[in-house]
Amino acid sequence: MTSEDETIRRKRLLYQSTHRGTKEADMIIGGFAREFLDSLTGDALDQFEALLSVSDPDLMHWINGQAEPDPAYRTPVWDLIKKFKNKE
Repeated sequence: MTSEDETIRRKRLLYQSTHRGTKEADMIIGGFAREFLDSLTGDALDQFEALLSVSDPDLMHWINGQAEPDPAYRTPVWDLIKKFKNKE
């Protein structure tokens, strides 16, 4: 992937993170993206992108501890998001 392609991907992921559809998801996922997106590379970007494909209700249930994420989503990026949410 060229650096221009990666720049576009990061911009798209940031937009998707901050325009989730619910204010709480925008704040948590968007806040995480603003703080960590530039440092994510390779697999971590793929993991984050996969999490963004999850519906807001499911994602927020996972983040709030009301349900466990599917095993495919229990990744190092998921752990970072949980730590980010808990420090908020």
